[in-house]
Amino acid sequence: MTHARYPSRRAVTAGLLATAALPATTRAASSLEARVAEAARAFMERTAAPGLAIGLVSPGIAPSGRRLFFFGVADPARGLPVEEATLFELGSLSKLVTAALAALAVEKGALRWEDAPGRHVPEVSGPGTDRLTLLQLAAHCTGGMPLQFPADIHAWADAAAWYRGWVPPAPPGTVRAYANPSIGLLGVVAARALGGDFATLARDRVLRPLGLDASFHEVPAARRDAYAQGHTRDGRPIRLAPGPLDREAYGLRATASDLLRLVEAQLGLASPPAPLRAALAALPVGRFRSGALTQGAIWEWYPPPAPAEAIAAGNADGMVLGPNPATALSPPLPPPVGAFVNKTGATNGFGGYAAYAAGRGLGLVILANRNHPTAERLRLAFELRAIIGA
Repeated sequence: MTHARYPSRRAVTAGLLATAALPATTRAASSLEARVAEAARAFMERTAAPGLAIGLVSPGIAPSGRRLFFFGVADPARGLPVEEATLFELGSLSKLVTAALAALAVEKGALRWEDAPGRHVPEVSGPGTDRLTLLQLAAHCTGGMPLQFPADIHAWADAAAWYRGWVPPAPPGTVRAYANPSIGLLGVVAARALGGDFATLARDRVLRPLGLDASFHEVPAARRDAYAQGHTRDGRPIRLAPGPLDREAYGLRATASDLLRLVEAQLGLASPPAPLRAALAALPVGRFRSGALTQGAIWEWYPPPAPAEAIAAGNADGMVLGPNPATALSPPLPPPVGAFVNKTGATNGFGGYAAYAAGRGLGLVILANRNHPTAERLRLAFELRAIIGA
């Protein structure tokens, strides 16, 4: 692991020159560290992020196939450095865990992707939601569910009443509209079908079986000092505030190591119990195509060679903030070897990213404690992708 502020260009150049006389394995490690440090330095200068954590997985990384790199400070006011124990807000990366819990419920026969949500949560049944399937919720292809709940929605009773009255602007399955309410409802359905509290089920059925022991919907008192201070784009300190269905849609906090372990599990580099392994395998299977991206259950992917322009288009504001035409894939399409699978996540004070190359054992994660444009995160991801050959 590397733990540093960020080096100057001169320091990086000097380090590269100094590696010439080292053994080959040492030179490779030094080159990796220097290239990651240079990319991190540039990202932090562009975004003014106080802290940054990067995780890489590749068969070519000695000795374990994974590396973590830490830069800057988790809390400028206290001078606390970013380190392996630092907790970041994951934002919409949390949806991966929600989708995994729903897929696990499918594997266990507690629900079916073809079910309408009201089959399991009767209080949301209405003329709009009864036209939806759980798969359409998981793939954001509801026909136009909004990105956020209306401002007057606070408690579950408010949300349930809103679902009962909501009617899709377009036929479900024909329009992709990225939405927190859709994934929030999927989490409620999964928890109801499995007969428990969502956060407890997510912890006991997904997080802990994957070895994600530093991932929390509620940060325990013993870990609060490790919780990074987030910052808005204009530099104001901020942390995640409670919201309707926040745990299900965007409420997870985790370390970079845990997020990287989730990517490793998705790559098949971990051995969770068989039902969970099958659930994870189902998530990136392409169900809809919208623009440049193929949409699975939360995971999105781009066929090889997956040029940067296509990935940038699939993560552009227009794909996140508004409705876009979608086409159902029949049969569903697993990502081919070399497909670039990714997911972004952000809160008002944090920005994160996770991606992997299907079938190639290559992946990366990025977590920063300042909100910043997605394009800046992608720029760093493309540099890291080139470093590991993804």
